[in-house]
Amino acid sequence: MNLGILFLLVNTTGLITLSELDWIANHQSEFSRLDMALVLKIGRLMDEGVIQLDCRLPA
Repeated sequence: MNLGILFLLVNTTGLITLSELDWIANHQSEFSRLDMALVLKIGRLMDEGVIQLDCRLPA
């Protein structure tokens, strides 16, 4: 998984799954400063209610 693609997907759908959050938590030691800025942005958007924690059903 790529954090940039995940960030775009989360912004587009307004949803983030628990498995995606788990992936972020497990790989945060590998992130650059730019990646960490994206993670913080996702967290802020979740706090504001723009991004919801949900289950994305496969198509």
